[in-house]
Amino acid sequence: MKAGSGESGIGNGNSGAATVPAARQVAAVAVADSRFPIPDSRPLQLIYGGTFDPIHNGHLAIARAGRDAFGVPVRLMPAADPPHREAPGANARQRCEMLALAIAGEPGLLLDRHELQRALAQPGVASYSIDTVRELRAELGAAAPLALLIGADSFVGFTGWRDWRSLLDAAHLVVADRAGSGWERALPAELAQALAGRWAASPQALAGAPGGLLWCLRQPLRTESASQVRERIAAGEDWAALLPAPVADYIRAAGLYAPAAASAS
Repeated sequence: MKAGSGESGIGNGNSGAATVPAARQVAAVAVADSRFPIPDSRPLQLIYGGTFDPIHNGHLAIARAGRDAFGVPVRLMPAADPPHREAPGANARQRCEMLALAIAGEPGLLLDRHELQRALAQPGVASYSIDTVRELRAELGAAAPLALLIGADSFVGFTGWRDWRSLLDAAHLVVADRAGSGWERALPAELAQALAGRWAASPQALAGAPGGLLWCLRQPLRTESASQVRERIAAGEDWAALLPAPVADYIRAAGLYAPAAASAS
């Protein structure tokens, strides 16, 4: 799936990086709900995918805003090896564990391992968002409303995603506004034309169709980014306030991103 710039996919995520036993224990509890229930009411399934490298307060703000706007749980789905960007700084297992720590105790925020599980079954095979949506469709059924929550900066490059026109029809898209991005003015003409007539009148409209609609998620705009966190760690600057405290502790203990992580405040 995706977060930040570009579309991210998955790989096997099996590197030899350091682990944190306590974080693994939290992750093991959080992933128990990885598969979908399929109730008769067919509520909207809202998926927030990305590399989450690392997950930070901006990610959480988007997830909470999606949960509150649609009144449904948000499933955060970490990817492994993205096909359109550099390999992540932390491996898939570590990012999954950090995500589990970040959402522990957060009502309506769930960890979903669909992409990671597919990576284990198909090691080394790049995975794209359209692959994930097709897998979810097979599991949920053709009539179930399904939406992908993506950042506005990613959406600007949507025409570079694999089979993007099919993706527009296969699921709804919820575009999270991003501070200072100016994304609405930056949309390529081809994408703007493809979106004509797809913008929903209300978030509730997305629950009435399996896919094909869009909604702009307005939220308290934040400026955190994963690259900012990584750059501050590498430079030995303060960074811990940009993400949840348990995630900061994990990064220090595992020595992620740079040796300076252990001493950052």
